[in-house]
Amino acid sequence: MSKYWVGTHTKYKVMYHIVWIPKYRKRVLKGKVALKLRELIQECSDVNRWQVAEINIMPDHVHILIRLRPDISVSKAVQLLKGRSSKIIRKEFPSLKEFYWGDNFWSEGFFVETVGQLSEEAIKKYIKNQ
Repeated sequence: MSKYWVGTHTKYKVMYHIVWIPKYRKRVLKGKVALKLRELIQECSDVNRWQVAEINIMPDHVHILIRLRPDISVSKAVQLLKGRSSKIIRKEFPSLKEFYWGDNFWSEGFFVETVGQLSEEAIKKYIKNQ
């Protein structure tokens, strides 16, 4: 993974740690479901020219470290990741229907934090001393 991505007039590294959960935090992300979810996350990342640096699918939540382009909001990226995977998982694993009501496999919302190599204090000090 190169340190920075380069665009026509930009140089950037935008990374996020994102966590989301299935509806009702049910422990259903195991076995074939987890394997399919990993595949779907990678496909979504590839299609959108993102890069999954790390992924860990636990039975009741998903952690990813993902590198995005600056022209997409993190909320839009999560919407794409959760929306497509919800639709496909519900279709391919109909037995999961007993664990959720309606058309949503994922719980609303998500956790996100930015990730960088420098701490907030180090960046403040750098800016102050310029």
